[in-house]
Amino acid sequence: MKTLQDKVAIITGGSGGIGKATAKLFLSEGAKVMLVSRSEEKLKKVLKELNNENLAYCAADVAKTEDTKKYIKETLAKFGQIDVFFNNAGIEGDVKPIKDYSETEFDRVIATNIKGVWLGCQHVIPKMKDGGSVIITSSVAGIKGFSGLGPYVASKHAVVGIMRVAAIEFANHKIRVNTIHPGPVNTRMMRSIEESISPGHAKEVQKGFEADVLFKRYAEPEEIAQLVLFLASDSSKYITGSMQVIDGGMHVG
Repeated sequence: MKTLQDKVAIITGGSGGIGKATAKLFLSEGAKVMLVSRSEEKLKKVLKELNNENLAYCAADVAKTEDTKKYIKETLAKFGQIDVFFNNAGIEGDVKPIKDYSETEFDRVIATNIKGVWLGCQHVIPKMKDGGSVIITSSVAGIKGFSGLGPYVASKHAVVGIMRVAAIEFANHKIRVNTIHPGPVNTRMMRSIEESISPGHAKEVQKGFEADVLFKRYAEPEEIAQLVLFLASDSSKYITGSMQVIDGGMHVG
């Protein structure tokens, strides 16, 4: 029996590096997967790449209530249930000091990274089967600060609070809720952050980040996906309300 045989999972941020890697792993372990992202073009590309009959997608903005209800409705119509919710969508925003950060960009980061997570928990969890699992993507930035990433850091701290409350409120349904806290991962987001910190010198920025990681390298998306699989599976059935750090030791270095 595969780890997620006959389970149905929703993955927001499904067209990004971690979302795609997790979808691929979930499918290999027997799950049916609904990918959610704002970009239908990117979702179609992932669908073609993974090429699996148990994979579907819904183009939706996680920061909008109606879009959240839409991806839930389409998941239930396609697969009939929800067992796992990887509440993963997030954006990095601009890299600027607090004094220079625009209110518009602040609101954009907060809408996706906090409101999107909140709406997902509010509307998805009540539709989940008892005994299900919710995994929320925070970050190493959810446990420490990084200059120039104020709204992102604030948002990744905030989702820990949402996780803790949701873990309490849905415990009577044996639905467990946990956050994961990746350090730097080899994805588009890190390439964007590196370039924003020092335009034209992204490689040097990467080396600086790597120096702060005990293992002296970035994680690969597939390594993050392995942790998500564990939390989605019955192997983690007694784990809830926890912060799972997967940063190569960056937070202690």
